[in-house]
Amino acid sequence: MNYSEDPSKQYHIQVGKGDVGRYVILPGDPKRCKKIAAYFDDAKLMADSREYVTYTGFLEGEKVSVTSTGIGGPSASIAMEELVNCGADTFIRVGTCGGMQTDIMSGDVVIANGAIRMEGTSREYAPIEFPAVANHEVLFALIEAAKQSGLRYHVGVSQCKDSFYGQHKPEAMPAGYELLQKWEAWLRMGALASEMESAALFTVAQFLRVRCGSLFLVVANQEREKKGLDNPVVHDSDPPIRIAVEAIRNLIRDEKA
Repeated sequence: MNYSEDPSKQYHIQVGKGDVGRYVILPGDPKRCKKIAAYFDDAKLMADSREYVTYTGFLEGEKVSVTSTGIGGPSASIAMEELVNCGADTFIRVGTCGGMQTDIMSGDVVIANGAIRMEGTSREYAPIEFPAVANHEVLFALIEAAKQSGLRYHVGVSQCKDSFYGQHKPEAMPAGYELLQKWEAWLRMGALASEMESAALFTVAQFLRVRCGSLFLVVANQEREKKGLDNPVVHDSDPPIRIAVEAIRNLIRDEKA
Protein backbone atom coordinates (compact mmCIF):
# COMPACT_ATOMS: atom_id res chain seq x y z
CA MET A 1 0.00 0.00 0.00
CA ASN A 2 1.24 3.50 -0.87
CA TYR A 3 0.12 6.16 1.65
CA SER A 4 1.41 9.09 -0.41
CA GLU A 5 -0.97 11.83 -1.54
CA ASP A 6 0.64 11.43 -4.97
CA PRO A 7 0.46 7.69 -5.77
CA SER A 8 3.33 8.03 -8.27
CA LYS A 9 5.69 9.01 -5.42
CA GLN A 10 7.02 6.96 -2.50
CA TYR A 11 5.44 7.97 0.81
CA HIS A 12 8.52 9.10 2.73
CA ILE A 13 11.15 10.08 0.15
CA GLN A 14 8.63 11.55 -2.35
CA VAL A 15 10.38 10.34 -5.51
CA GLY A 16 9.01 7.97 -8.13
CA LYS A 17 10.17 5.68 -10.91
CA GLY A 18 12.55 7.49 -13.24
CA ASP A 19 13.49 10.10 -10.62
CA VAL A 20 16.59 8.24 -9.39
CA GLY A 21 19.41 6.25 -10.92
CA ARG A 22 20.54 2.68 -10.27
CA TYR A 23 23.43 4.00 -8.18
CA VAL A 24 22.65 5.97 -5.01
CA ILE A 25 24.93 7.53 -2.40
CA LEU A 26 23.35 7.59 1.07
CA PRO A 27 24.61 10.27 3.50
CA GLY A 28 22.84 10.81 6.79
CA ASP A 29 22.82 14.61 6.85
CA PRO A 30 20.43 16.22 4.31
CA LYS A 31 22.81 19.19 4.04
CA ARG A 32 25.50 16.91 2.59
CA CYS A 33 23.36 16.04 -0.43
CA LYS A 34 24.02 19.26 -2.32
CA LYS A 35 27.76 18.88 -1.65
CA ILE A 36 27.72 15.34 -3.03
CA ALA A 37 25.54 16.28 -5.99
CA ALA A 38 28.17 18.88 -6.98
CA TYR A 39 30.31 15.92 -8.13
CA PHE A 40 27.56 14.83 -10.55
CA ASP A 41 26.97 16.19 -14.04
CA ASP A 42 23.72 18.13 -14.51
CA ALA A 43 22.46 17.44 -10.97
CA LYS A 44 18.90 18.45 -10.10
CA LEU A 45 16.98 18.51 -6.82
CA MET A 46 14.25 15.88 -7.09
CA ALA A 47 12.66 15.93 -3.63
CA ASP A 48 12.98 17.37 -0.13
CA SER A 49 10.74 15.49 2.30
CA ARG A 50 11.33 14.97 6.03
CA GLU A 51 14.97 13.88 6.44
CA TYR A 52 15.11 12.70 2.83
CA VAL A 53 16.68 15.06 0.28
CA THR A 54 17.31 13.62 -3.19
CA TYR A 55 19.38 14.94 -6.09
CA THR A 56 19.84 13.13 -9.39
CA GLY A 57 22.52 13.70 -12.03
CA PHE A 58 25.01 11.70 -14.10
CA LEU A 59 28.42 10.05 -13.75
CA GLU A 60 30.10 8.47 -16.81
CA GLY A 61 26.84 9.11 -18.65
CA GLU A 62 24.85 6.96 -16.20
CA LYS A 63 22.03 8.33 -14.04
CA VAL A 64 23.03 8.47 -10.36
CA SER A 65 21.45 9.90 -7.23
CA VAL A 66 22.11 10.95 -3.66
CA THR A 67 19.46 10.59 -0.94
CA SER A 68 19.94 11.52 2.72
CA THR A 69 18.65 9.06 5.32
CA GLY A 70 18.75 10.92 8.63
CA ILE A 71 20.24 9.15 11.65
CA GLY A 72 20.04 5.43 12.35
CA GLY A 73 18.73 2.21 10.90
CA PRO A 74 14.95 2.83 10.82
CA SER A 75 15.08 5.86 8.52
CA ALA A 76 17.95 4.39 6.46
CA SER A 77 15.99 1.19 5.82
CA ILE A 78 12.93 3.20 4.74
CA ALA A 79 15.05 5.13 2.25
CA MET A 80 16.53 1.94 0.79
CA GLU A 81 13.16 0.18 0.51
CA GLU A 82 11.59 3.14 -1.29
CA LEU A 83 14.60 3.79 -3.54
CA VAL A 84 14.57 0.14 -4.62
CA ASN A 85 10.88 0.58 -5.47
CA CYS A 86 11.99 3.41 -7.77
CA GLY A 87 14.61 1.33 -9.57
CA ALA A 88 17.83 1.77 -7.53
CA ASP A 89 19.95 -1.34 -6.99
CA THR A 90 23.42 -0.19 -5.88
CA PHE A 91 24.02 1.84 -2.71
CA ILE A 92 27.00 3.40 -0.96
CA ARG A 93 26.47 4.68 2.55
CA VAL A 94 28.86 7.57 3.24
CA GLY A 95 28.97 9.07 6.71
CA THR A 96 30.94 9.54 9.90
CA CYS A 97 32.08 7.22 12.65
CA GLY A 98 34.11 7.02 15.82
CA GLY A 99 37.34 5.05 15.63
CA MET A 100 37.72 2.11 18.02
CA GLN A 101 41.22 0.63 17.59
CA THR A 102 44.03 2.99 18.58
CA ASP A 103 45.60 2.91 15.11
CA ILE A 104 42.41 4.43 13.65
CA MET A 105 43.19 8.14 13.53
CA SER A 106 40.93 11.18 13.23
CA GLY A 107 40.53 12.00 9.54
CA ASP A 108 41.11 8.41 8.39
CA VAL A 109 38.55 6.60 6.25
CA VAL A 110 37.02 3.27 7.31
CA ILE A 111 35.43 0.96 4.74
CA ALA A 112 33.07 -1.58 6.33
CA ASN A 113 33.20 -5.16 5.08
CA GLY A 114 30.67 -6.17 7.71
CA ALA A 115 28.74 -4.74 10.64
CA ILE A 116 27.87 -5.80 14.18
CA ARG A 117 24.09 -5.92 14.50
CA MET A 118 23.76 -4.20 17.86
CA GLU A 119 20.78 -2.18 16.62
CA GLY A 120 17.11 -2.99 16.28
CA THR A 121 16.15 -2.49 12.64
CA SER A 122 17.98 -5.47 11.17
CA ARG A 123 16.35 -7.78 13.74
CA GLU A 124 12.98 -7.05 12.15
CA TYR A 125 14.33 -8.37 8.84
CA ALA A 126 16.49 -11.36 9.83
CA PRO A 127 17.35 -13.42 12.92
CA ILE A 128 20.46 -12.22 14.73
CA GLU A 129 22.49 -15.20 13.47
CA PHE A 130 22.35 -13.82 9.91
CA PRO A 131 25.46 -11.72 9.17
CA ALA A 132 25.39 -8.11 7.97
CA VAL A 133 28.02 -7.94 5.22
CA ALA A 134 28.84 -5.54 2.39
CA ASN A 135 28.33 -6.56 -1.23
CA HIS A 136 31.70 -7.73 -2.56
CA GLU A 137 31.52 -5.78 -5.83
CA VAL A 138 30.79 -2.50 -4.05
CA LEU A 139 33.40 -3.30 -1.37
CA PHE A 140 36.12 -3.94 -3.98
CA ALA A 141 35.16 -0.75 -5.86
CA LEU A 142 35.49 1.26 -2.63
CA ILE A 143 38.87 -0.29 -1.80
CA GLU A 144 40.17 0.43 -5.30
CA ALA A 145 38.92 4.04 -5.12
CA ALA A 146 40.53 4.44 -1.68
CA LYS A 147 43.86 3.16 -3.06
CA GLN A 148 43.62 5.62 -5.95
CA SER A 149 42.89 8.48 -3.54
CA GLY A 150 46.14 8.10 -1.61
CA LEU A 151 44.23 8.67 1.64
CA ARG A 152 44.73 6.66 4.83
CA TYR A 153 42.03 4.00 4.94
CA HIS A 154 41.16 0.81 6.81
CA VAL A 155 38.89 -2.11 5.91
CA GLY A 156 37.08 -4.09 8.58
CA VAL A 157 34.03 -4.51 10.78
CA SER A 158 31.98 -1.61 12.11
CA GLN A 159 29.83 -1.68 15.24
CA CYS A 160 26.27 -0.41 14.78
CA LYS A 161 24.11 0.79 17.63
CA ASP A 162 20.91 2.80 18.11
CA SER A 163 22.05 5.05 20.99
CA PHE A 164 24.75 7.61 20.25
CA TYR A 165 25.03 8.53 23.93
CA GLY A 166 24.94 4.88 24.94
CA GLN A 167 28.29 4.64 23.15
CA HIS A 168 29.76 7.82 24.58
CA LYS A 169 28.28 7.67 28.12
CA PRO A 170 27.56 3.98 28.77
CA GLU A 171 28.21 4.28 32.49
CA ALA A 172 25.32 6.77 32.74
CA MET A 173 22.81 4.36 31.21
CA PRO A 174 20.67 1.98 33.29
CA ALA A 175 21.83 -0.81 30.94
CA GLY A 176 25.41 0.46 31.04
CA TYR A 177 26.73 -2.84 32.42
CA GLU A 178 25.77 -4.55 29.14
CA LEU A 179 26.99 -1.71 26.93
CA LEU A 180 30.40 -1.68 28.62
CA GLN A 181 30.81 -5.45 28.43
CA LYS A 182 29.86 -5.60 24.77
CA TRP A 183 32.08 -2.62 23.87
CA GLU A 184 35.04 -4.46 25.38
CA ALA A 185 34.13 -7.56 23.36
CA TRP A 186 33.98 -5.55 20.10
CA LEU A 187 37.38 -4.00 20.88
CA ARG A 188 38.90 -7.41 21.55
CA MET A 189 37.42 -8.74 18.30
CA GLY A 190 39.08 -5.92 16.34
CA ALA A 191 36.07 -3.82 15.37
CA LEU A 192 37.37 -0.67 13.70
CA ALA A 193 34.63 1.92 14.10
CA SER A 194 31.25 2.69 15.64
CA GLU A 195 28.36 4.06 13.57
CA MET A 196 24.60 3.64 13.23
CA GLU A 197 23.43 2.53 9.76
CA SER A 198 25.46 -0.17 8.03
CA ALA A 199 24.06 -3.20 9.85
CA ALA A 200 20.53 -2.26 8.85
CA LEU A 201 21.47 -1.32 5.29
CA PHE A 202 23.54 -4.47 4.67
CA THR A 203 20.72 -6.66 6.01
CA VAL A 204 17.96 -4.90 4.07
CA ALA A 205 20.07 -4.96 0.89
CA GLN A 206 20.55 -8.72 1.24
CA PHE A 207 16.81 -9.22 1.68
CA LEU A 208 15.98 -7.03 -1.33
CA ARG A 209 18.79 -8.61 -3.44
CA VAL A 210 20.51 -5.29 -4.08
CA ARG A 211 24.11 -4.17 -3.48
CA CYS A 212 25.35 -2.01 -0.62
CA GLY A 213 28.69 -0.84 0.75
CA SER A 214 29.66 1.69 3.43
CA LEU A 215 32.51 4.02 4.27
CA PHE A 216 33.04 6.69 6.90
CA LEU A 217 35.14 9.60 7.99
CA VAL A 218 36.66 9.00 11.43
CA VAL A 219 35.61 12.10 13.38
CA ALA A 220 37.55 11.11 16.51
CA ASN A 221 38.48 8.05 18.57
CA GLN A 222 37.32 7.74 22.18
CA GLU A 223 39.79 4.89 22.82
CA ARG A 224 42.69 7.16 21.89
CA GLU A 225 41.18 9.81 24.14
CA LYS A 226 41.05 7.37 27.07
CA LYS A 227 44.75 6.56 26.60
CA GLY A 228 45.80 10.23 26.38
CA LEU A 229 46.79 9.90 22.72
CA ASP A 230 46.45 12.65 20.11
CA ASN A 231 42.76 12.82 19.18
CA PRO A 232 41.68 15.92 17.24
CA VAL A 233 38.09 16.24 16.03
CA VAL A 234 37.85 16.24 12.22
CA HIS A 235 34.72 17.31 10.34
CA ASP A 236 35.81 17.35 6.67
CA SER A 237 33.54 14.75 5.05
CA ASP A 238 34.91 15.36 1.55
CA PRO A 239 37.49 12.48 1.53
CA PRO A 240 34.96 9.62 1.89
CA ILE A 241 32.58 11.42 -0.49
CA ARG A 242 35.28 11.54 -3.18
CA ILE A 243 36.03 7.85 -2.64
CA ALA A 244 32.32 6.97 -2.92
CA VAL A 245 31.94 8.96 -6.16
CA GLU A 246 35.04 7.34 -7.66
CA ALA A 247 33.81 3.89 -6.59
CA ILE A 248 30.57 4.48 -8.48
CA ARG A 249 32.58 5.59 -11.51
CA ASN A 250 34.57 2.33 -11.24
CA LEU A 251 31.38 0.26 -11.01
CA ILE A 252 29.85 2.00 -14.02
CA ARG A 253 32.98 1.57 -16.11
CA ASP A 254 33.27 -2.11 -15.19
CA GLU A 255 29.62 -2.79 -15.95
CA LYS A 256 29.77 -0.96 -19.27
CA ALA A 257 32.88 -2.95 -20.20
